Amino acid sequence: MATYSPNFPGSNTIVEESWNKGRAESKAEDILRILGVRGIEVSDSVRERVTSCTDLGVLGTWLDRSLSVTDAEGLFVGEQ
Repeated sequence: MATYSPNFPGSNTIVEESWNKGRAESKAEDILRILGVRGIEVSDSVRERVTSCTDLGVLGTWLDRSLSVTDAEGLFVGEQ
C-alpha cells in the first residue's frame, strides 16, 4: 500500500515546519479524543504534555498506547 510522503524542497522550510506542526496537533487531538471516548479521565498535566509534544514518533507511540491504557498516565510508561 502506498503512503503519501510530501517532498518539500530543502530542510526545515516554513512550509515543512507548518506541515509537521499540523500533523503533531492532529495526532495530539486524536490521542485525547480516544482517551475521552474510552472514558479515561485526562488531567491537565497529561493534556499539556500531549498537546505540547511536537515529536511525531513519540505522538505515534502515545496514539497506539491510547487504545489500550487503563489511565492517561499509562501513555508515558517507560519514558522519563
